[in-house]
Order: sequence, then C-alpha cells, then structure tokens
Amino acid sequence: MKRRRSIPTDQPPVDSSTGSPAPGGPVFLAVGRLRRPHGVKGEMVMEVLTGFPERLHPGKEVYVGEGHQPIRLVSVRPHDKALLVSLAGIENPEEAGRYRNALVFVRAADLPPLPEGEYYHHELIGMVVQNEDGQVVGELVNVLETRANDVYEIRTPEGKELLLPAVEEVILNVNPGQRMMTVRVPEWY
Repeated sequence: MKRRRSIPTDQPPVDSSTGSPAPGGPVFLAVGRLRRPHGVKGEMVMEVLTGFPERLHPGKEVYVGEGHQPIRLVSVRPHDKALLVSLAGIENPEEAGRYRNALVFVRAADLPPLPEGEYYHHELIGMVVQNEDGQVVGELVNVLETRANDVYEIRTPEGKELLLPAVEEVILNVNPGQRMMTVRVPEWY
C-alpha cells in the first residue's frame, strides 16, 4: 500500500467572516510565533510552527504580524525547541518586545516546488472531494499527520466528518489546478 505524501505547512490566514483565504492577495503561511526578547541585542525566542525550520536563515525575508510587515532575518540559531532570531532594525529588548506573540509568515509562492505526487498541506485544504462517479463527497478541511500515512479530514455537505487515509487505494487523483480530489470511499463508511 503506497502512501500519498503531503508536506506540512501551516494553513494560510483566513478571512474570519468567510473562513476562506482573502481573495486576490498573496497567500501567507505561518512559520513561527515571536515569543519574548532574549538578551540585550534585540534577539527574540521564536516558537517554530513549520516542519522546515532549516528554510529560515539569515537574509530571508519574512512577514511579521497581521499586517505582514516585511522584515529580513539577520540571524537564526537553535534554542531548546525554539529558535533565537534577530530581525533587521530591531536592536534592543524594548523594540523586540513590541513584536511579542506576533506570527511570522512566509509567502506560499516562495516555497520550493515539490516532486510529482507530493503536495503542501495548504494546497490540499479547501479542495472539493468527489467519488469515482463524480458525486461530491465534501471538502477537505484538515490534514492529520500519523506515522503510517496522512489522514484527510473531509466535511460532508451534511456537516459530518469523514476521515480518509492518504493512500493510493483511496486517493485516486489530486488536481491542484482544479482544486479537486477524486477518492474511493471505503465500503466501511
């Protein structure tokens, strides 16, 4: 049984009135949360929210806070289960403290492409899921990571939850361009 591979990324921020990403603008993905100043030179502890912290490196432009303020990373180093980061223009604990609890984002468009058959989680969230006969099963609302394979959480039109393992026998086709996934719903559902 071959598993389908999806790569974790945090979901893009959503419009609270519709529950959907804001239309027209770039999609931003949360990769961290700034917690507290560390030391006297403006460094901050950043909680890691990405599966790829190695992509956060000095010189990388990130976007901070709800307004997605662009700021360049000056330094990044491991600190326990977090990272210590310094941001351009922030040189003391007082300046760093203004960013306490702010989310740190990257642009989805800046993510490296994945090999054929692999998808970032944010590319799958919101897809219409249909069965082999073309009937709508629901919408993919979440990707659960397990040791064996990912599990796709589908919300049916009736509001029920359907959990499908991300394996070739169940996930027949993924079409990111059409935002459509075709599945074979197991008989036990």
